[in-house]
Amino acid sequence: EVVILSLLMYPVLKSLVLQLHSAVTGSYISGTHSIAFINCLNEQIAKDIARAIMDKKLAACVNILPKSSALYFWKGELEESTEILLLVKTRTSKIGELSNYVRSIHPFEIPEIISLPIDQGNPLYLKWIEESVPRD
Repeated sequence: EVVILSLLMYPVLKSLVLQLHSAVTGSYISGTHSIAFINCLNEQIAKDIARAIMDKKLAACVNILPKSSALYFWKGELEESTEILLLVKTRTSKIGELSNYVRSIHPFEIPEIISLPIDQGNPLYLKWIEESVPRD
């Protein structure tokens, strides 16, 4: 039980250590924030999902990029479509909740929800993300 509890606590402890280090040193810890990519069928769905994400305070900002062409395999067949891409800026600690929420409202059977940690950036912008997205 102690091992399981320790493993469950690790992300929480890591998050607290990173927050403490950032507060004490005033420096940005690489990976504290992330950008998530979410594909959508059309602009209306993209706007609806973006607004839902913002209403839940799961992001500081969501960009809606214009149509792009996509080629992909689906059920063994090569498909081609146009998609709208959302770029979601948030805390890395919110990615799991963001992914679960988007899957619950997205019309795709398997929506693309992937994220990358933010390594560097404008310190004032990163601080703004921090202030805009509530802690866990």
